[in-house]
Amino acid sequence: NYAYVSYNTPGAQYAGAVQVINIGNPNSPKVTSQLIYLNADLNAIQYDNGYVYAVGGVDAEKSVRATSNSFIAKIASSNGKLNISGGISYGFQLGFNANAVLVDGSSVMVTSGKDGTVTSYNKADLSIENEASFSDLRSLAVDNGTIALLDASTGIRILNSNFQPIKEIPISTDFGPASKKTIDFDGDKIIVAEADKGAGVYSYATGSLLEYIPILVDPAGVAESDINTNAVAINNDVILMANGGAGLCLSEKGANNTDVYGIIVLDGSTNFVESKDDYIFAASGKEGLQIIKLNRPSESLAARCATLPFYQGSSKLLVNTGDNVAYQGAKRFNNINNSGSLLLCGSWTVTHHVFINNNALFEMNGSLTVGRNNRRRNITVDNGATFRVEGNLNIYGDLVLEDGATIEFIGTGSVVNIFGSVVKNGSVTVAGTFEDVRNKF
Repeated sequence: NYAYVSYNTPGAQYAGAVQVINIGNPNSPKVTSQLIYLNADLNAIQYDNGYVYAVGGVDAEKSVRATSNSFIAKIASSNGKLNISGGISYGFQLGFNANAVLVDGSSVMVTSGKDGTVTSYNKADLSIENEASFSDLRSLAVDNGTIALLDASTGIRILNSNFQPIKEIPISTDFGPASKKTIDFDGDKIIVAEADKGAGVYSYATGSLLEYIPILVDPAGVAESDINTNAVAINNDVILMANGGAGLCLSEKGANNTDVYGIIVLDGSTNFVESKDDYIFAASGKEGLQIIKLNRPSESLAARCATLPFYQGSSKLLVNTGDNVAYQGAKRFNNINNSGSLLLCGSWTVTHHVFINNNALFEMNGSLTVGRNNRRRNITVDNGATFRVEGNLNIYGDLVLEDGATIEFIGTGSVVNIFGSVVKNGSVTVAGTFEDVRNKF
């Protein structure tokens, strides 16, 4: 129920923090605890079994305790609260700035940037177990005892659990000075955040480059220097890319290559991303931690949705009177105008309005988002029409229910987030169980 967030300060100044955020209700996250460092950057964080492991940088010449600029801190944490009454344990290693941390069994592994090391600490007391020096480490990933390091000076370095080299995969990308870039295993592939090139996908077996997942830009007019893939995250068949000023990109793994869906619009520079279960957690330089819901068809309608054809039609969806149509998939529509029977399973967005005309039926399973925060648009349900919802409904505008209209929620997990108003023009029916995020009903 908690997210653990680290903060740092760019440039020569050292200042950072650790924050614990209760996300038990993802629609209403709350900060429950924080620890501020006035003399240290905190660049990465992991939680494991009652402790937070945070790594960063400090000016060792000005510090009484630090023996080197790169450090790891072990902080007790339970029930959303950081506990420093028993003190904070520290470990130090060579390198300009520790930038990645990963808990692996009884060990904690840390990389520490320029002229640094990958160091394995004993989780219990932060004593050093093993260490190896490299030119410019930016991050690490572990898969069944195999360690992948991103060395900005050469590429991917593969080590065994004893830090013995297994292989190297050369990468010529300019990763930029002192900038974090992440790496992750994906089955028999390794995915690397490669700055202005996007995300590189490599074969672990052969070391060959399989493809680049490109950077899409939103909004237009972003400075070229701000368009960089800083981090990647994998959640089943979904690949997420934190692309700095170009936003957060969502792609889906296909049989032979990756299908880029598009941009999840977030304010500020998207610098880091993690994903677990049905949620995405993105770090924005301007807006802090942002939580995004991944919407997949619910189990209650999974069998029905799975047999549907994928939508491949126009961005203007028109269903005439007497038509009975059903699709699965994902699409950004310009508008939806339904006078018949329509079922949409998957994740759908509508730029303009949705009209459910007299006596029509519109059923949705998954996610439907209408309008944008800076472009308010409505859903209108006419007399005798029924709007049946199972999943997440987001309306950047009004839900207009005309006299005789029905909105019905299936199951117990539906969430409605309306930024405008619920307008009831007469006698309407609201049925079922749902969470009304903004109390608009």
